[in-house]
Amino acid sequence: MLLGVLAFHTFVAKPFYIPSASMVPNLLVGDRLIVSKYPFGWSWVSASFHLLPRSDWRIAPATPEYGDIVIAVPPDRAEDYIKRVVALPGDRIAMVNGQIILNGKEVPQDVEPPVRIPVADQQFCDGHPCLADFDQFRVRDPDGREFYEPPTYRETLPNGASYLIIDHFDQQLDNFDEIEVPEGYVFLMGDNRDHSADSRAPAAPFGNGLGGPVPISSVGGRAEIITFSLDGSAGWNPLSWFRALRPDRAWTTLRPELRKAGEDDGRG
Repeated sequence: MLLGVLAFHTFVAKPFYIPSASMVPNLLVGDRLIVSKYPFGWSWVSASFHLLPRSDWRIAPATPEYGDIVIAVPPDRAEDYIKRVVALPGDRIAMVNGQIILNGKEVPQDVEPPVRIPVADQQFCDGHPCLADFDQFRVRDPDGREFYEPPTYRETLPNGASYLIIDHFDQQLDNFDEIEVPEGYVFLMGDNRDHSADSRAPAAPFGNGLGGPVPISSVGGRAEIITFSLDGSAGWNPLSWFRALRPDRAWTTLRPELRKAGEDDGRG
């Protein structure tokens, strides 16, 4: 039975837990996901617990699409990161003042109404509250409930993949010179742009990012769906687990919405 579970996790799908806020607002700490293992083929990273030696071989290789949320392993350690594909092999990518420039064209960023994240959902990342940097955007509704409402934008990639991002201050990773993504690599970024260790950030020993474009052989699967989510209030008592459920997040697809650049969603 154990071998069967390991084989399923290696070749078909595995569960995944979100431990950080790098993909807010689309993924929250406490979300539980299903990650499919086969969309891009299989490689050393497919094996459960990353037991195989690092290599560049791939079986039944395929290339991710713009907007896919994928699991990738940094070059310096066997740890899973979850990020979004924003550039493909052969693309030229740069960033200017927080906006992606893809093959010489600006990727549209449309202002959206701020997302509302309950303050009660606060959890801890590396010993500190995951959403503490949003305190300046804390609001209270007439019922006394508190929410974070950070600046929110809709980004739409060339294939129409559209998703929300948060970008609330100017920082070093908001700008980098144009590079070309090598064949067999993808460029990955988190949706919480000011709090994501991704392809923009150096890897160890200079940082904890992905250190540039990531080999597809180090991409271990595609996030498909949220199965359930806990808001961080659960304790040892099983009854508290039910109170901690976020029912509105269960069975939410993680495939990006497809729309034309600049298309309105009806909210004005």
